[in-house]
Amino acid sequence: MTRPRPRYNQYLEPIVPKEPLLKASSTPYNPALHRFAVFTAGATFLLLIAGALVTSNDAGLSVPDWPTSFGSLYKIPHMVGGVRFEHTHRMIAELIGLLTIAIAVWTWQSDRRRWMKSLGVAALGTVIAQGILGGITVLHFLPPAISSAHAALGQTFFCLAVAITLFTGENWVACQPAPGALDRRHPRLLTLALLSICCLYAQLILGAMFRHHGLSWWPHVANAPVVAALLTWTAIRALTEQAKTQAVRRPAMLVIWLLMAQLCLGFLAFMTRVAWGHDAVQPEWPMVASTVAHVAVGALLLATTVILAIQVWRYVPVPLKERVPRGEAFAVPTTGSD
Repeated sequence: MTRPRPRYNQYLEPIVPKEPLLKASSTPYNPALHRFAVFTAGATFLLLIAGALVTSNDAGLSVPDWPTSFGSLYKIPHMVGGVRFEHTHRMIAELIGLLTIAIAVWTWQSDRRRWMKSLGVAALGTVIAQGILGGITVLHFLPPAISSAHAALGQTFFCLAVAITLFTGENWVACQPAPGALDRRHPRLLTLALLSICCLYAQLILGAMFRHHGLSWWPHVANAPVVAALLTWTAIRALTEQAKTQAVRRPAMLVIWLLMAQLCLGFLAFMTRVAWGHDAVQPEWPMVASTVAHVAVGALLLATTVILAIQVWRYVPVPLKERVPRGEAFAVPTTGSD
């Protein structure tokens, strides 16, 4: 039996096809499911904003019981003071829970990809854990560690929701990816993208600990240049090396714009909350607006970086050096041959 001849790139390195762990062609495109996933991701973003409004207005204990609100599961309390922020946050969270149940069931029944079914179940488990953490936060009077975990897990769920919109989209399901330029530099672009996600998570936790009075402001501020430098490095690498790969270029460009906006909002939030508002009797609107915008753009930046990492994994080939069997060392196809 004749062994298949190895294929080589222009650098005479053997090219080994990447195992398609996230197969795109194994399920038909479902436009209704995709639109529903987009709606869920958008609603989740509104939930993050609602949660940031609760924290920024010191309204976390405005509704002192859980899972009820002032002893009722269905009655809407008087929406005054901090109650309007906290109870609105809870109502949106209940909606997100229902939407996630629908996505998990819909995906399990209609999507043929096993990993996609698992992702839907993981999203459901994440939103359940998020609700439990929110309840513990109220029942234990806003402990900083639990409140920060609640904030971090919320943005994790947002990233899952955005990823589901990507995986159910027509470009992922119905189109086979055209490989981009070969990534021969070290560290690999995918490594940089994954490190960027880790640094963003660390920054998210530091910021949440500061907002929930569990840590001083300086670790969050000190880590910001590190995150900015790593994100800039990653985005510029992606833009310069994968300029012709639209699926990589678009999120990389968005990372640059969101990073610039986030740095400006971070400076504004620091000035209004730490420099000017440290002795404020209650949160003032410049402090609230800048902080909520900072949290919202941070969530978009994290989700965009996750999408960038996924697209780099999918589109950017990596040379895999392997031992060439003796006798085949010179079996390099010439130009124009198959």
